[in-house]
Amino acid sequence: MEARTVQGTQVVGRVARLLRLVGSRPSGASTARLVRESGLTRPTAHRILTSLAGEGLLDVDRATGNWVLGTEVFLLGATAAARFPFEELARPSLRRLAEESGESAFYSILRGSESVCLLREEGSFPIRSFVLREGVRFPLGVASAGTAMLAFMPPEQRDALLGRWSEHAGEYAAGHTEAIVRRQLDETRLRGYSVNPGLVLEGSWGMGAAVFDTHGSPVGAVSFTGIEPRFRAERQPFLGRLLMEEAHRISLRLPGARER
Repeated sequence: MEARTVQGTQVVGRVARLLRLVGSRPSGASTARLVRESGLTRPTAHRILTSLAGEGLLDVDRATGNWVLGTEVFLLGATAAARFPFEELARPSLRRLAEESGESAFYSILRGSESVCLLREEGSFPIRSFVLREGVRFPLGVASAGTAMLAFMPPEQRDALLGRWSEHAGEYAAGHTEAIVRRQLDETRLRGYSVNPGLVLEGSWGMGAAVFDTHGSPVGAVSFTGIEPRFRAERQPFLGRLLMEEAHRISLRLPGARER
């Protein structure tokens, strides 16, 4: 019985991992890529992918052959959305951020050891960065939202991730070395907002400010992304102030929040 339970848990974990990998890219992912990123064997990955497609949770894009999310995921998401009022909590702040800055504004949440982008509001500036979009996940400490959240996590949690940084950061570890990340976290705590100087993609900069729950723990972040000239040093304090003001507004709107 115990062996069957363990095996069943492993299957659930594999299913969840593949769904997340497919959902992290709007254009989907090929079987080869999913095998490589999931660590599963090709027969195992293909068997699970085919089963998910049979349940309507995945589909195959006929033009590219990539696996993409299916209609059942949309239906489940629409039902779940009622429990998580992120639109109501964060959308007004994102609109103000986009209007006042001209930059694309985002809201991300803390999920385990990752930051997950949930909402986006496009700014008026015509040239945009497409590094961040709804559904994109980054390891904490990578990109501006994750840096803002990690900087204000309890030291023991922060040190636990930094202690296995290469494993945690994965493909981003080369551009986000432990030394660079530690320096960014220190600077974020001093300023109150993070700055990512094109470490995810050259020329694409970001800034972020953490949203806190009633216990003072980071649970999300608002952020900007855009091209480097829009984030020059003389403009960063202005953008940082906008981010911190709206992050504070969202913090006060979280369930159970009070003026603090």
